[in-house]
Amino acid sequence: MTAIYHRVALIGLGLIAGSLSLAIRRGGLAQEVVGTARSSESRAIAREIGLCDQICETALEAVAGADLVVLCVPVGAMGAVMAEIAPGLKPGATVCDVGSVKRAVFNAVLPHLPQDVHFVGCHPMAGTEHSGPKSGFAELFDNRWCLIVPPEDADAQVVSQLSKFWQQIGANTTEMTPDHHDLVCAVVSHAPHLIAYTMVGVADDLGRVTDSEVINYSAAGFRDFTRIAASDPTMWRDVFLNNRDATLEILGRFTEELFALQRAVRQGDGEHLYNYFNRTREIRRGILEAGQDTQAPDFGRSGAKS
Repeated sequence: MTAIYHRVALIGLGLIAGSLSLAIRRGGLAQEVVGTARSSESRAIAREIGLCDQICETALEAVAGADLVVLCVPVGAMGAVMAEIAPGLKPGATVCDVGSVKRAVFNAVLPHLPQDVHFVGCHPMAGTEHSGPKSGFAELFDNRWCLIVPPEDADAQVVSQLSKFWQQIGANTTEMTPDHHDLVCAVVSHAPHLIAYTMVGVADDLGRVTDSEVINYSAAGFRDFTRIAASDPTMWRDVFLNNRDATLEILGRFTEELFALQRAVRQGDGEHLYNYFNRTREIRRGILEAGQDTQAPDFGRSGAKS
């Protein structure tokens, strides 16, 4: 493949940034990848494992001369990071993020964007519960979706180039508006994470079930909840605080559905339960048919590290 960007700067060195660096190198999509992180420990680890061509001490240093800057930081930090790097951005450069929320990111980032720099929201729908510079792997984005969320006045050529970049990383791409993105993600990601955190918390609070029983006898259902609930707490705190309305809307609908199932269990309404479970089973089949998971116990993440 031909390089799409000369120099790519990764701000933040966790799972997504590490996987991006490895995937960019795998595909030869940039001539140079530089990275930085707030934590000196993360920078040291990244240097030790050769995660990028160069690890910089500051974000301002990292973005110098970069054609593409990828903000791989928690949603709550986007505005401050954008304000920090704005003076050092190359004219004509493209900045994108990988956050799980878009309206709040637009509100935080766009006021600091220089007039001669482009911003396009991105959200790769891929991840694991692991974090840190060593958690990345080049296959993370393969056959996953990256949602492209351009501002209304976005340059079509810039959006097309960035979409091509994600496609050659291995992802499928589609465009949507910020508000629609946030509603979709509240359904498929944000509310499920909050429910997983709650279920694990319930088990922790239930004194009649011992810790050893919860750990030793966890079948797939509870085990899968704990995998989700092990995700980065800073990232998910910021997600819920910054996608409050959409998350609350979906949680309200979830509560209504849960009450209906609770009533069916109480009344012994087996027909309602069977029909409901059969309908949700079809959704699972659709996910498998779309290639977004496999029957394998690793959730289709063949490159994921344990």
